Amino acid sequence: MCGRFNLAESPAVDNLCLSFGIDSDALRYSGDIAPGAIISIIYQVKSDFLISDAIWSLLLDTDTLKPHRKYATFNTRSDKLHQPRSIGYKSFRTSRCIIPASAFIEGLGDRKTYHKIEFEKEAVAFGGLYKEWVSKETGEIIRSASIITLPSLPQWEKIHPKSFPLMLPGSGDVRRQWLNPCSQDVAEFEELLKPRIQTVVVN
Repeated sequence: MCGRFNLAESPAVDNLCLSFGIDSDALRYSGDIAPGAIISIIYQVKSDFLISDAIWSLLLDTDTLKPHRKYATFNTRSDKLHQPRSIGYKSFRTSRCIIPASAFIEGLGDRKTYHKIEFEKEAVAFGGLYKEWVSKETGEIIRSASIITLPSLPQWEKIHPKSFPLMLPGSGDVRRQWLNPCSQDVAEFEELLKPRIQTVVVN
Protein backbone atom coordinates (compact mmCIF):
# COMPACT_ATOMS: atom_id res chain seq x y z
CA MET A 1 0.00 0.00 0.00
CA CYS A 2 1.40 3.36 -1.03
CA GLY A 3 0.34 5.29 2.03
CA ARG A 4 -2.63 7.38 0.97
CA PHE A 5 -6.36 6.99 1.54
CA ASN A 6 -9.46 9.03 2.15
CA LEU A 7 -12.56 8.83 4.29
CA ALA A 8 -15.81 10.42 3.14
CA GLU A 9 -19.28 10.48 4.64
CA SER A 10 -21.42 7.77 3.07
CA PRO A 11 -24.14 5.23 3.92
CA ALA A 12 -21.55 2.44 3.78
CA VAL A 13 -19.34 4.17 6.35
CA ASP A 14 -22.46 4.75 8.46
CA ASN A 15 -23.24 1.03 8.25
CA LEU A 16 -19.75 0.13 9.43
CA CYS A 17 -20.15 2.30 12.50
CA LEU A 18 -23.71 1.15 13.17
CA SER A 19 -22.51 -2.46 13.22
CA PHE A 20 -20.62 -1.49 16.40
CA GLY A 21 -23.33 0.77 17.79
CA ILE A 22 -21.20 3.88 17.38
CA ASP A 23 -21.91 7.23 15.71
CA SER A 24 -20.13 7.95 12.43
CA ASP A 25 -20.27 11.68 13.26
CA ALA A 26 -17.27 11.05 15.52
CA LEU A 27 -15.07 10.05 12.55
CA ARG A 28 -12.40 12.39 11.19
CA TYR A 29 -13.24 12.77 7.50
CA SER A 30 -10.61 13.84 4.98
CA GLY A 31 -10.12 13.73 1.22
CA ASP A 32 -6.38 13.08 1.43
CA ILE A 33 -4.79 11.22 4.33
CA ALA A 34 -1.02 10.75 4.31
CA PRO A 35 1.35 8.94 6.71
CA GLY A 36 1.76 10.84 9.96
CA ALA A 37 -1.70 12.40 9.70
CA ILE A 38 -4.38 12.09 12.35
CA ILE A 39 -6.81 9.34 11.39
CA SER A 40 -9.85 7.70 12.96
CA ILE A 41 -9.66 4.20 14.38
CA ILE A 42 -12.37 1.92 15.77
CA TYR A 43 -11.25 -0.19 18.73
CA GLN A 44 -12.62 -2.01 21.75
CA VAL A 45 -12.11 -1.50 25.49
CA LYS A 46 -13.78 -4.16 27.64
CA SER A 47 -17.25 -4.45 26.04
CA ASP A 48 -17.31 -0.95 24.53
CA PHE A 49 -16.57 -0.05 20.91
CA LEU A 50 -14.98 3.36 20.55
CA ILE A 51 -13.74 5.82 17.93
CA SER A 52 -10.51 7.67 18.56
CA ASP A 53 -8.00 9.87 16.80
CA ALA A 54 -4.66 8.20 16.14
CA ILE A 55 -1.41 9.16 14.46
CA TRP A 56 -0.93 7.12 11.30
CA SER A 57 2.45 5.68 12.32
CA LEU A 58 2.61 2.85 14.82
CA LEU A 59 6.05 3.73 16.20
CA LEU A 60 6.40 7.17 17.77
CA ASP A 61 9.39 9.00 19.17
CA THR A 62 9.01 8.62 22.94
CA ASP A 63 10.11 12.22 23.57
CA THR A 64 8.05 14.06 20.96
CA LEU A 65 5.24 11.53 20.39
CA LYS A 66 5.56 12.21 16.68
CA PRO A 67 6.22 9.56 14.00
CA HIS A 68 9.68 8.07 14.47
CA ARG A 69 12.01 9.64 11.92
CA LYS A 70 14.08 6.50 11.33
CA TYR A 71 11.27 4.05 10.63
CA ALA A 72 8.22 4.05 8.36
CA THR A 73 5.54 2.25 10.36
CA PHE A 74 2.29 3.50 8.83
CA ASN A 75 2.03 -0.05 7.48
CA THR A 76 2.89 -3.32 9.25
CA ARG A 77 3.81 -6.27 7.08
CA SER A 78 1.90 -9.44 7.88
CA ASP A 79 5.08 -11.54 7.80
CA LYS A 80 6.38 -9.50 10.76
CA LEU A 81 3.38 -10.15 12.99
CA HIS A 82 4.85 -13.36 14.41
CA GLN A 83 8.33 -11.98 15.06
CA PRO A 84 8.56 -11.18 18.81
CA ARG A 85 10.95 -8.26 18.31
CA SER A 86 8.84 -6.54 15.65
CA ILE A 87 6.85 -3.42 16.44
CA GLY A 88 3.53 -5.06 15.59
CA TYR A 89 3.97 -8.34 17.50
CA LYS A 90 2.30 -7.32 20.77
CA SER A 91 -0.31 -5.09 19.16
CA PHE A 92 -1.42 -7.93 16.91
CA ARG A 93 -2.26 -9.91 20.02
CA THR A 94 -3.75 -7.24 22.26
CA SER A 95 -4.67 -4.05 20.39
CA ARG A 96 -6.12 -4.53 16.95
CA CYS A 97 -8.26 -1.84 15.35
CA ILE A 98 -10.25 -1.01 12.26
CA ILE A 99 -9.31 1.95 10.09
CA PRO A 100 -12.32 2.97 7.98
CA ALA A 101 -11.73 4.25 4.45
CA SER A 102 -13.68 5.21 1.35
CA ALA A 103 -10.83 4.89 -1.16
CA PHE A 104 -7.08 4.35 -1.25
CA ILE A 105 -4.16 4.95 -3.58
CA GLU A 106 -1.89 2.25 -4.95
CA GLY A 107 1.21 2.82 -7.07
CA LEU A 108 3.13 0.70 -9.52
CA GLY A 109 6.42 1.57 -7.87
CA ASP A 110 7.77 3.74 -10.68
CA ARG A 111 6.86 6.95 -8.82
CA LYS A 112 4.59 8.10 -11.63
CA THR A 113 1.83 5.51 -12.04
CA TYR A 114 -0.86 5.62 -9.35
CA HIS A 115 -4.38 4.22 -9.13
CA LYS A 116 -7.25 5.34 -6.94
CA ILE A 117 -9.13 2.29 -5.69
CA GLU A 118 -12.74 3.06 -4.89
CA PHE A 119 -15.80 0.83 -4.65
CA GLU A 120 -19.17 2.28 -5.61
CA LYS A 121 -21.52 2.55 -2.63
CA GLU A 122 -19.07 0.58 -0.49
CA ALA A 123 -16.45 1.29 2.15
CA VAL A 124 -13.33 -0.47 3.37
CA ALA A 125 -12.57 -1.65 6.90
CA PHE A 126 -8.78 -1.87 6.98
CA GLY A 127 -7.40 -4.29 9.55
CA GLY A 128 -5.00 -2.31 11.71
CA LEU A 129 -2.98 -2.22 14.90
CA TYR A 130 -2.74 0.52 17.49
CA LYS A 131 -0.56 1.49 20.43
CA GLU A 132 -1.09 3.86 23.34
CA TRP A 133 1.51 6.35 24.50
CA VAL A 134 1.48 8.72 27.49
CA SER A 135 2.63 12.30 27.10
CA LYS A 136 5.40 13.11 29.59
CA GLU A 137 4.22 16.71 29.71
CA THR A 138 0.46 16.40 30.06
CA GLY A 139 -0.24 12.76 30.95
CA GLU A 140 -2.56 12.60 27.93
CA ILE A 141 -2.93 9.27 26.14
CA ILE A 142 -1.89 9.45 22.49
CA ARG A 143 -2.75 6.63 20.11
CA SER A 144 -0.85 5.56 17.03
CA ALA A 145 -1.89 3.08 14.36
CA SER A 146 -0.83 1.21 11.25
CA ILE A 147 -2.53 -0.76 8.48
CA ILE A 148 -1.51 -4.40 8.07
CA THR A 149 -0.25 -5.21 4.59
CA LEU A 150 -0.35 -8.62 2.95
CA PRO A 151 1.36 -10.16 -0.06
CA SER A 152 0.08 -8.66 -3.30
CA LEU A 153 -2.84 -9.97 -5.30
CA PRO A 154 -1.66 -11.63 -8.53
CA GLN A 155 -4.38 -9.85 -10.51
CA TRP A 156 -3.11 -6.50 -9.19
CA GLU A 157 0.37 -6.93 -10.62
CA LYS A 158 -0.05 -3.84 -12.80
CA ILE A 159 -1.55 -1.80 -9.96
CA HIS A 160 0.70 -2.49 -6.97
CA PRO A 161 2.90 -5.59 -7.17
CA LYS A 162 4.48 -5.38 -3.71
CA SER A 163 1.67 -5.58 -1.19
CA PHE A 164 -2.06 -5.39 -0.51
CA PRO A 165 -3.84 -3.90 2.51
CA LEU A 166 -5.75 -6.15 4.88
CA MET A 167 -9.47 -5.66 4.25
CA LEU A 168 -11.75 -7.16 6.85
CA PRO A 169 -14.81 -8.99 5.51
CA GLY A 170 -18.32 -7.63 5.55
CA SER A 171 -19.41 -9.96 8.36
CA GLY A 172 -19.95 -8.00 11.55
CA ASP A 173 -19.06 -11.07 13.62
CA VAL A 174 -15.60 -11.28 12.05
CA ARG A 175 -14.96 -7.60 12.58
CA ARG A 176 -16.06 -7.85 16.22
CA GLN A 177 -13.77 -10.81 16.80
CA TRP A 178 -10.91 -8.81 15.27
CA LEU A 179 -11.45 -5.98 17.73
CA ASN A 180 -11.90 -8.20 20.80
CA PRO A 181 -8.79 -7.68 22.96
CA CYS A 182 -9.46 -11.02 24.66
CA SER A 183 -8.90 -12.85 21.35
CA GLN A 184 -5.17 -13.39 21.79
CA ASP A 185 -4.98 -16.73 20.00
CA VAL A 186 -4.06 -15.12 16.70
CA ALA A 187 -4.14 -18.45 14.86
CA GLU A 188 -7.84 -17.75 14.33
CA PHE A 189 -6.91 -14.75 12.18
CA GLU A 190 -4.64 -16.60 9.76
CA GLU A 191 -7.40 -16.93 7.17
CA LEU A 192 -7.85 -13.16 7.22
CA LEU A 193 -4.19 -12.67 6.35
CA LYS A 194 -4.73 -13.84 2.80
CA PRO A 195 -5.10 -11.01 0.27
CA ARG A 196 -8.62 -10.52 -1.03
CA ILE A 197 -10.95 -7.66 -1.81
CA GLN A 198 -13.62 -7.26 0.87
CA THR A 199 -15.82 -4.26 1.52
CA VAL A 200 -18.67 -2.94 3.63
CA VAL A 201 -21.79 -2.61 1.50
CA VAL A 202 -24.93 -0.54 1.87
CA ASN A 203 -27.77 -2.70 3.19
